[in-house]
Amino acid sequence: MTAENLVSPDHIRSLFAQAMSQMYRAEVPLYGDLVELVAAINARVLAQDPALAQSLARTDDLERIDLERHGAIRVGTPAELAVLRRVFAVMGMFPVGYYDLAVAGVPVHSTAFRPVDAAALSRNPFRVFCSLLRLELIEDAALREQAADILARRNIFTEQAVALVEQAERDGGLDQAAAEQFVAQALETFRWHSDATVSLATYQQLHDAHRLIADVVSFRGPHINHLTPRTLDIDAAQDGMIAAGIDAKAVIEGPPRRACPILLRQTSFKALNEPVRFAGDGGVGSHTARFGEIEQRGLALTPKGRALYDQALEQARAAEGSTGSDYYARLEAAFAGFPDDWDTLRREGLGYFRYQLTDAGRALPAAERALPAEVLIERGLASADPVIYEDFLPVSAAGIFQSNLGGTEQRAYAEQANQAAFEAALGASVGDAFALYAGIEQASLDALAA
Repeated sequence: MTAENLVSPDHIRSLFAQAMSQMYRAEVPLYGDLVELVAAINARVLAQDPALAQSLARTDDLERIDLERHGAIRVGTPAELAVLRRVFAVMGMFPVGYYDLAVAGVPVHSTAFRPVDAAALSRNPFRVFCSLLRLELIEDAALREQAADILARRNIFTEQAVALVEQAERDGGLDQAAAEQFVAQALETFRWHSDATVSLATYQQLHDAHRLIADVVSFRGPHINHLTPRTLDIDAAQDGMIAAGIDAKAVIEGPPRRACPILLRQTSFKALNEPVRFAGDGGVGSHTARFGEIEQRGLALTPKGRALYDQALEQARAAEGSTGSDYYARLEAAFAGFPDDWDTLRREGLGYFRYQLTDAGRALPAAERALPAEVLIERGLASADPVIYEDFLPVSAAGIFQSNLGGTEQRAYAEQANQAAFEAALGASVGDAFALYAGIEQASLDALAA
């Protein structure tokens, strides 16, 4: 095979994202309703806000809006996580960030597999939030050992999928025919299976330890548990779900509604209660795992901005967490001191921006535009557009997980975050999201200067 025959990882990622969306729409028809709802809202927002449309067009984000999805899966063993990393690498997706959800009562730690450079993100920003079960958090030693034995007996990847990963690693990629085969085989890992691999009694034991443990351990594959389109107005999406009779979660996770969106806001419809046939005794029951989520992405914050965000969120949640009818009022009050205009956010170094010359700036001789970026912006010779946040928020992720596990249980795990153990299981270090955003901003400044 020659290099000329190989297709790009971006192309394979697009094929996979489309196939995943089609599969999930067939399995969870309400997801299709979300996609249509979000498309209508986005069209309306862009028509009403030409400045936003122009900003998205300048940064190549406009074309990706309709394609944009993120999914989430949960795996049970380090071996599963390590192979999954290799599967995603074929698609140009790499682990970025470490998330400890145990502190929020969910016995997993996680990373996000995603494209890492601006060009790949503009082609297709598909990302998957991947969590690894922390078996050490199961308090019952016998149950912990039983769960480990169950997981050790399963293989979540097809032989052909693994062979195609090895081929891509050996040849530096895949051609079109092999890419299509790879997508079809990789998709099998994420497919829903209504037959459990454990008995009803074992499922109930795992369920009593934590609903998420039952979800990870009881099936032959991790099954994607949600797929998420990106909206430009999540409050309208929340209202639209409620108006359509969709059982939406009560609270939008993340920051409050703002004129200048930051980071990530998320909502979802409640997880489906799905029939399951159990092994051994042939028992029949149900399981709640899969749901539909909507997200709104905003400005990627610098470490300074993120510290301010975390402080405000902690203040809002200090009394009653994200519960209570006054939560939104508490949230808005806590964020009142967080600047809400692009110029202040930029000048105070709270967020990352992408700079480029305007038509007026490009019309000037190079010598006349050799000025600091802020001067160019003040004179209308350059623009500064928000760098979109591509990652996740651990408190928000835990809130989404907890609201869709079908219960009101709360766990308090004493175990501390263990990034070293996670990276050992992964077989690689996770990327530094701040460094990636800073690189995108710096590249645009370098281009401006050149």
